[in-house]
Amino acid sequence: MKSRDTLIRLKRFHVDEKRRRVSQIETMIAEFQRMASDLDREIAAEQQRAGIHDVSHFAYPTYARAAGARRDNLLRSAEDMKGQLAEAQDELAEAFEELKKVELLDERDQAREKVAEKTRDQASMDEIGLQAHNRRAS
Repeated sequence: MKSRDTLIRLKRFHVDEKRRRVSQIETMIAEFQRMASDLDREIAAEQQRAGIHDVSHFAYPTYARAAGARRDNLLRSAEDMKGQLAEAQDELAEAFEELKKVELLDERDQAREKVAEKTRDQASMDEIGLQAHNRRAS
């Protein structure tokens, strides 16, 4: 049973690690998207100040052009992270399944032990009863 307990702890640790990884990736995606939104606002403000909204215009603000490139990179990175997120979620589901299998085996073994213990207890009680009956009959 000790080895099974150790295995269950190990599987739970794996599930926790996978869960943390999923959470980290989700946080990174959200942060990239937030930063891209901030850049969108800054670009709009810069365009408003310059009065030029056409990116191909020769006098388009340099800061707005650089911020747009940075925003596009952030959005691309967020999209790439979504693929990693899907992988991490699959790994988490797999680790969770493995944990459940081991936990179900443990529960089944414990149930079997309880039945065996009850059977031993009943046999012991039957023996005590027979001995008492035999003493009275003698």
